[in-house]
Amino acid sequence: MNEPRRILYHHRIRADDGQAVHVRELIAALRAAGHHVDECALVPKTNGAKTAAIPTAAGPARRPGFWQRLSLPRAAVEVLEIAYNQKGRAMLRAAARTQRPDFLYERHALHCRAGLDVARELGVPLLLEVNSPMVDEMQKLGSLRFRRRAEATERMVLAGADAVLAVTQVLAELLVERGAVRERVHVIGNGAVPERYGADARTAAAAVRQRWQLPAKAFALGFVGYMRPWHRLDLVLDAMARPELRDLVLVLMGRGPALEPLQQAAAARGCGARVLALGEVPPALLPAHVLACDGALIPAINAYASPLKLFDSLAAGVPTLAPDQPNLRETIVDGDNGLLFRPGDPEDLVRQLVRLVADRDFAQRIGAAGLRSLHQQRWTWAGNAERVLAIADRLRPAGLR
Repeated sequence: MNEPRRILYHHRIRADDGQAVHVRELIAALRAAGHHVDECALVPKTNGAKTAAIPTAAGPARRPGFWQRLSLPRAAVEVLEIAYNQKGRAMLRAAARTQRPDFLYERHALHCRAGLDVARELGVPLLLEVNSPMVDEMQKLGSLRFRRRAEATERMVLAGADAVLAVTQVLAELLVERGAVRERVHVIGNGAVPERYGADARTAAAAVRQRWQLPAKAFALGFVGYMRPWHRLDLVLDAMARPELRDLVLVLMGRGPALEPLQQAAAARGCGARVLALGEVPPALLPAHVLACDGALIPAINAYASPLKLFDSLAAGVPTLAPDQPNLRETIVDGDNGLLFRPGDPEDLVRQLVRLVADRDFAQRIGAAGLRSLHQQRWTWAGNAERVLAIADRLRPAGLR
């Protein structure tokens, strides 16, 4: 499996969010390993270079393209998602004419079957990456207008893919229930690039921490991401009222509808000065900001996700506090490489926060163990690229290996 592979990577992502991060990081890792990757998408997330450089500074904000700016009623969007299959097939066929791929890699999307159709035409394996039970998600949001069609397409694609790559074992079981062949389902979670948390980032982190102007004994608990009410960050405000957590400072990196109410609640409780809202931190600067924290918080997460922020805090060697639920127990061992609390339980959250804040040596040991587990388990994008190629290699005819 040493010769370079030709990979056709297909996705239908418009937004520049966590989904885009996954696409960019995996493509970069595959290219860095010497493989040729053609990104096939309406809104490409990479520049098409052979390898992707690690960003060192924040670049100018790019103006969103047409497909990113497009805003329509949900029913109209879903009609376009169905119609996209024709466009997707045409793009994939055109890309395959230039250089026949060894396999097609597709990020699963609602109503999308273009990858399965073209992989069958070409006679190459389809590796289907699935990050959520898409139909279930949209139904819960009340945003699914063509449910039967969506369910039929999802079942067809899950059953037809040569390999289904789920981000957690919890999700893998859900996908089997929805049509995936169990023997073809593999678990590949998200990852990190530990090299981004090296000496340069640590030097930058010291300057970041200084700019925050925190009290000498402050324990900075960082949250990264889009803040929604269901995250229940208000539980941290309750915890901050405890005398044993008087040194706790909440550092918020991101935006979202829960941010302003949280700031107002903090001010009303007299702890507004202990909530530091930084806004969105550019990806190139994020490692230094994570390193500047004493702990990382995942207040709530859905039942099947593999949070990007978890692997970033592990890579930074920062102790992570997260809900005690099966998908996170796939990565975190409580009291070893992280701390877990009962979801939504304020007293258990306080208990674990006190362990970190009261014993900084313990917190550092947890963080160091998290970094070791990341390296030992290869929870990196380079490790994920290796896993993808190993799966694809097992699908190749024996004479072509």
